Amino acid sequence: MRIETGSAPTLQPDKDAAQHTKLVDAAQQFEGMLLQEMLKGMQGSKDGEDGDDSGGGSNDTLRSFGTEAVARAIAKGGGVGIARQVVEKVTLEHGSGSQKVANSN
Repeated sequence: MRIETGSAPTLQPDKDAAQHTKLVDAAQQFEGMLLQEMLKGMQGSKDGEDGDDSGGGSNDTLRSFGTEAVARAIAKGGGVGIARQVVEKVTLEHGSGSQKVANSN
């Protein structure tokens, strides 16, 4: 008796969709980190430029969280296009890599 699994081919689109979702998420995180570093440079100096610095390091912590949140929001909203370019390039490389394997067989 021979049993063939008919469900294996239908799993591939789901797997590709999951991988694409992970790729998009990673690209957005990458863009968010880049934006966060750029936004850090736009913050005021730490020499008490914003007046009273009686909070010690808490102001720096809050400022860091705020910068991170703004950077993530910008990246999730489309950002400056870095994530989109990363996704396109990786997708292109992945597609051409699988074509090379298929062509060599």
